[in-house]
Amino acid sequence: MDLLLSHNLTNGSGSGSCTKEDFVDVRMYPTFYSICFIIGFPANCLSFYVALALARKGNNLAVYLVNLSVSDLLYTITLPVWIQLALRYPVGDTLCSLIAVVMNNSFYVGTSFLCCICVDRYLAVVSPLYYPWAHTVRTANGVSALVWCAELALHAVLLHHTGALRSFSEFRLCEEKMPMRPAVSRVALVRVALGFLVPLLLMTFCFLRIFLALQRSTFTQESERRKVQSLLFLLLLTYVTAFAPFQTIMLLRGLWEPNVCGFALRVRDAYMVSVATTTINSVVDPILYCLLSEAAKAEMNLILQGCR
Repeated sequence: MDLLLSHNLTNGSGSGSCTKEDFVDVRMYPTFYSICFIIGFPANCLSFYVALALARKGNNLAVYLVNLSVSDLLYTITLPVWIQLALRYPVGDTLCSLIAVVMNNSFYVGTSFLCCICVDRYLAVVSPLYYPWAHTVRTANGVSALVWCAELALHAVLLHHTGALRSFSEFRLCEEKMPMRPAVSRVALVRVALGFLVPLLLMTFCFLRIFLALQRSTFTQESERRKVQSLLFLLLLTYVTAFAPFQTIMLLRGLWEPNVCGFALRVRDAYMVSVATTTINSVVDPILYCLLSEAAKAEMNLILQGCR
């Protein structure tokens, strides 16, 4: 698996040992994950509520935001268990594997919905008179269902490839065996390609085309144009900051780590830090996508007025 803690690094083949005293997770994870949970959980709950209200009013983009919020919420609620693992408290075998799968699946599902949002905005800004069917709630619901099914099926196939699906609890997926076994390294490379490089290229293409379309537009006010362009830049910057370090290290590990203990030990600390940085995206997502949009602000004002 990818986003995993490991306290005792054992040879993936079961022979010999590959051990390193872990300090990064003990010193960094409890504080960092606690902050991310305290901020991310209420922020994602609020963004889910606001996006759901907008979706019920016929906003197709809000449908993707609802699913993105669900994905980020699933990611966020695993953090207390990772804190417990970092503090060396015991965690049951089944729960250990379950939170690892939930965290991994949420990570890639969230990326898929980011791509859906980018493509939707690309079609709305660059080709506003074409593909009207793409901007309906029905289409958004269908695409969302397809994303969830495809991601779950892909993860099941990858788990089966590594053998973890057959002995789910015994594998203790929250404790990664190091160095990587060849089967795990192949899964890592597939995830880097399909779960990061392809989405990054797609989002970059969409953002650049939207940026250029806004530059050429004579109907968009300068202040509005700058606001949208700044938001696009922040979205891409957040995604790269959160995921590029982790995916880069996973690429290097997939290429050079299989059955090589020395390499596993050299990249261990950097890998542990990069795992933590991926959490940034689940905290920033609701702020950038929901809390900064005009429609979301208007919906929150209605909520506040209702509370008063």
